[in-house]
Amino acid sequence: MAGPAPYPAGFFDRPVLAVAPDLLGATVRHGPVAVRITEVEAYGGLGDPASHAFRGPTPRAAVMFGPPGRAYVYLSYGVHWCLNIVCGPVGEGSAVLLRAGEVVVGLEAAQARWPTLAVRDLARGPGRLGRVLGVTASLTGTPVTGGGPLVVRPPTSEVAGLGKGPLVGRVSAAGVVPAAGVGPAAGAIPAGGAGAAGDGARWGAPGQRIARGPRVGISAAAERPWRFWLAGEPSVSTARPGRRRR
Repeated sequence: MAGPAPYPAGFFDRPVLAVAPDLLGATVRHGPVAVRITEVEAYGGLGDPASHAFRGPTPRAAVMFGPPGRAYVYLSYGVHWCLNIVCGPVGEGSAVLLRAGEVVVGLEAAQARWPTLAVRDLARGPGRLGRVLGVTASLTGTPVTGGGPLVVRPPTSEVAGLGKGPLVGRVSAAGVVPAAGVGPAAGAIPAGGAGAAGDGARWGAPGQRIARGPRVGISAAAERPWRFWLAGEPSVSTARPGRRRR
């Protein structure tokens, strides 16, 4: 799959609530499989009781306090590897959990990793996304900015129309285009509806909507609307309130 250059480290060196919605529509690739991201959750580090970083740089969470643009992989329920991307300044401890997506490259390889699932469901949930990508703990600390086995790239027209969601972000010739605004309330926001770039470009396609609401499967700080997804995407996971072992 031809595509734009990976996001630079500076893209991830921003507040977690700016990075999280900007990752929607981007593609994450590991080996033969690439997934278009359709759902994410933001975790805010020391100020977020639901985050692994809440208690500081423990051995498990140390990578979250390191350079932005690196992977943090943890095991959920002793079964599923979940992929996060560190963001924000060094020492902040914030990260974005990739919750769901659509397989856009390497469908046969993805189906071989979970042959009982329908195509729509292959990456529908953080555990499934990690499994079809072949993610393991060995990827923790790996840069996602190019030169390594795990890469995150901006959306392209090549994959934008594969699901119901159109192009939701791009990089201008001058670098990373500023993010669309993220308001404090839950609900849906138009992608590109706020914050025009210096060259006149905006994140997102006109009419595309990014929905937001409370994070799911957690007990602490569950009221924070830090889950973002592409409205109308069939690959978005089913929200199930409750306790998830993060």
